[in-house]
Amino acid sequence: MGTLILALAGAGFSATLAQAAEEKVLNLYSARHYQTDEKLYENFTKQTGIKINRIEAKEDELLERIKNEGANSPADVFLTVDAARLAVAHELGLFAPVKSKLLESRIPANLRTDDWFSFSTRARVIVYNKAAVKAADVQNYEDLADPKLKGKFCSRSGSHPYNLSLMSAIIAHQGEAKAEQWARGLVANFARAPKGGDTDQIKAVAAGECGVTISNTYYVARIMRSDKPEDKKTMEAVGVIWPNQKSYGTHINVSGGGMLKTAPHKEAAVKFLEYLASDDAQRYFADGNNEWPVVAGLKFANPALDSLGKFKADALPVGSLAMYRTKAQVVFDRAGFR
Repeated sequence: MGTLILALAGAGFSATLAQAAEEKVLNLYSARHYQTDEKLYENFTKQTGIKINRIEAKEDELLERIKNEGANSPADVFLTVDAARLAVAHELGLFAPVKSKLLESRIPANLRTDDWFSFSTRARVIVYNKAAVKAADVQNYEDLADPKLKGKFCSRSGSHPYNLSLMSAIIAHQGEAKAEQWARGLVANFARAPKGGDTDQIKAVAAGECGVTISNTYYVARIMRSDKPEDKKTMEAVGVIWPNQKSYGTHINVSGGGMLKTAPHKEAAVKFLEYLASDDAQRYFADGNNEWPVVAGLKFANPALDSLGKFKADALPVGSLAMYRTKAQVVFDRAGFR
């Protein structure tokens, strides 16, 4: 009996040690490449005592790594930007469903799925050259395909996830046929072949290389907050439009993540996801990287976001963006938007 009690006690002690070990470590695979996130992670460790071991790389590289590591993957949480990229992880069966009353209460239903969650949002806005394009002519995404803008539209690649998510929303709202017609109109209006990132497009519009583009808001806000003379000159030359305010609202994209099925530290993973929905973390997203919090009513201090003003956001569920991701690429390919 004494031996049995000792054995049981030993088993209990081992379980306690295992639980303690789990709570002290989190292995994070992140495709977020923002220096401001350092404080986000430091604050989590300070609050919980859980050390974050982080691997950063491009999302495709991280997803391939997780697949290759299989059941032995040390990754607990995968974070990335864009609903289309999160959808890929879901389709690969990498995420585990997470049941958390805290996450369900703080993150709106349209910004979460069963196995991944949005923790910040960014809007895809229209940026135009004030000397070359009239604001009245670019009030909606659909306006960008109008022949009057021939030779004036520039963009990053149609295969980029930011554009794929926008196309997914267009398909969800208007159907595939109208979405393709829109994409063909964009191609017909190209000022140049797609290249570069969102910041490159904004600067090209300011320089008059093209008249109008679309960009995620945090790129706009980053330039707005810059002290560089050239950035101030850029913002003086351009105007920013919240598209589709009289219809379904401006397209919203997200940054988010989820717990992996093979996570060795599941308790720590859930704690980390819940932390990302906390007031402190939500303010880091807003103040540090010019993203909007997903938690409603949270006050934050970001002069650039404040100056952009309030807007009507598209309430389309992020799951719908994921649903049409593959079809969006097919539509862009057929239209010649590459």
